[in-house]
Amino acid sequence: MNIETFTLGPLQTNCYLITEEAGKRAFAVDPGMGPKRLIARIRERGLELEAIVLTHAHFDHMGGVEEVRRAFGCPVYLHDEEADWLEDARKNGSARWSDVTPPLTTAPAEYALAEGQRLELIGRTFTVLHTPGHSPGSVSLLCGGHLISGDVLFKQSVGRTDLPGGKERDLYDSIRTKLYKLDPAVRVYPGHGPQTTIGFEMANNPYVPA
Repeated sequence: MNIETFTLGPLQTNCYLITEEAGKRAFAVDPGMGPKRLIARIRERGLELEAIVLTHAHFDHMGGVEEVRRAFGCPVYLHDEEADWLEDARKNGSARWSDVTPPLTTAPAEYALAEGQRLELIGRTFTVLHTPGHSPGSVSLLCGGHLISGDVLFKQSVGRTDLPGGKERDLYDSIRTKLYKLDPAVRVYPGHGPQTTIGFEMANNPYVPA
């Protein structure tokens, strides 16, 4: 499995293009605003984009959904707790940040994500972990030694909880009871900033010590 990072939009959101080691199947996680480089890369490699998976529906993570979906005709996956956020600029936050973006909306997701779900993409199985706190429908995706954490866990930091639906206690519980239970060697691919590992965060994260 190969994971490419595209840092998109004014909030520098990490979008991940996940592909087979050999082959042409791929899916995208969190295509943020201005996804032209992502689209160009998919076309350059002749990839079949199987899906768009959203770790949550804040505007900086879903701002490029419509453009990517229209370009490749692929379905979108999102947790049911945020099922209506894609259609509501107030809920996805874009109406609040007028200095960053105009209001953003897109069609609903085709498929729902849920705790413990086994998501079969690119010939691999990705386990869905419901990790609320930053937002009520935040999820993390685990496949082998790789974890896509969205805005739940960052390198020596955590996601903010002061946005609508955010809950500090839920965030810390998600990290302690789900993410910190993983193998310390698991590599974490966050929604913003550099990669890290579960073990490094357990030892060094000042917000949620092990």
